[in-house]
Amino acid sequence: MLTAADHGLKIFSTCPPSALAQPRACIRNLQEIARWSEDAGCEGILVFTDNGQLDPWLVSQIIIEATERLCPLVAVQPVYMHPYSVAKMVTSFAHLYGRRLHLNMVAGGFKNDLAALNDATPHDERYGRLVEYTTIIQSLLGTADPVTFEGRYYKVTNLKLTPPLPAELATGIFVSGSSEAGMHAARQLGATAVEYPKPPAEYDAAAPAHLGSSGIRIGVIARSEDDEAWSVARARFPEDRKGQLTHQLAMKVSDSSWHRQLSDRGNAGSGAEDPYWLVPFQNYKAMCPYLVGSYDRVADEVVRYLDIGYRTFILEAPASADEMRHTGIVFERAAARCLTA
Repeated sequence: MLTAADHGLKIFSTCPPSALAQPRACIRNLQEIARWSEDAGCEGILVFTDNGQLDPWLVSQIIIEATERLCPLVAVQPVYMHPYSVAKMVTSFAHLYGRRLHLNMVAGGFKNDLAALNDATPHDERYGRLVEYTTIIQSLLGTADPVTFEGRYYKVTNLKLTPPLPAELATGIFVSGSSEAGMHAARQLGATAVEYPKPPAEYDAAAPAHLGSSGIRIGVIARSEDDEAWSVARARFPEDRKGQLTHQLAMKVSDSSWHRQLSDRGNAGSGAEDPYWLVPFQNYKAMCPYLVGSYDRVADEVVRYLDIGYRTFILEAPASADEMRHTGIVFERAAARCLTA
């Protein structure tokens, strides 16, 4: 994937759900995946946050200590901590380790999690709150001067961040959400908007209006031939009735636009003729679509997403170092085709 990075693509991998691993195995698993991701040339790795996950900052520390340059992309939810604390964590990592962190700003999509924290803020208003929250973080990280801000949800006066963040370790800001409210928040913040994509053919008539700073979350299973890739995909993600019921339950407690949009797609991409595959999502084994097929077939799909305007790709947690190698071949071929064009 180094070739992809050299041509303007930003590739991130993803941590597995951290709280599901056995305690002693969890650290080893995180370290392994972080090293696989770095060896494959990824810029960073997404670290989840919700009521059922380990603390993302402690997970990020494990990642930094296990690698030399990989940047944690830390999911940040406003109900968990004050914006000053987020900025302080970023600059503390920079000061202690000399490493950059990126922030994935999330509004929170599981109603049960929010209710447990006594947060009844409606969906679109959560993105309004997220804009204020992130603006304070950006201001603190972007200047050594005291910051004053007054909004509907937050107010700070002459707030100063010490130590200041070095300019060479500037933080990238991402906003996760496929709703119009989420996209609007990303535009207001100048952030990279991260979506859960439709099949690329559905963008042909009307490409997104927010080109230039957009990314997607996908999984990739690719091999030299289509049949081999589909055999691996179906063995890894078999139909699972228990998983389907869990997915249906998650739908009932979620007001997330992307969750609903993907669920409404039904059985799209269920056959080898279509690389876009939702079975892992429908069986609650993944939180995004997969692209499945030969290296060339999947690279063609990636190029179509590039033509739409997406430049950032956040990949599902890798199953192995070898799986990262297969995925790297796809992005190298996609980047080479874009360069040729």
